[in-house]
Amino acid sequence: MEFRVDRRSGVATYLQLVTQVKQALRLGVLEPGDRLPTAREVVEATAINPNTVLKAYRELEREGLVEPRPGAGTFVRRSLSRPEAAADSPLRLELSAWMARAREAGLDREDITALITATVDASFREDTT
Repeated sequence: MEFRVDRRSGVATYLQLVTQVKQALRLGVLEPGDRLPTAREVVEATAINPNTVLKAYRELEREGLVEPRPGAGTFVRRSLSRPEAAADSPLRLELSAWMARAREAGLDREDITALITATVDASFREDTT
């Protein structure tokens, strides 16, 4: 797993790491038993403070998603994946096709993100009414 840090996002760096691990767990990229990169490996790849990585890993441990094994590293305890989110699922394939149409229509990343966020928010508001 490779972490990406967006220093201009306004989101705390440790939360970006937590979010990326959770996304990898949801998509099945990480599975129980997988080892996360060491703090040193993350620091070398992203140039962030080692304490930031450790804070993210502690948060994931607090949530019961990973466990540290002294001398061995930090390992995934449980998955968040669902079959509907798998790379070959019909929903994912439909979303990929929609993304292609959106890009062909001239929408950029920010346009697509705004559209998806607004649609998701509206959908969940409808669920609560």
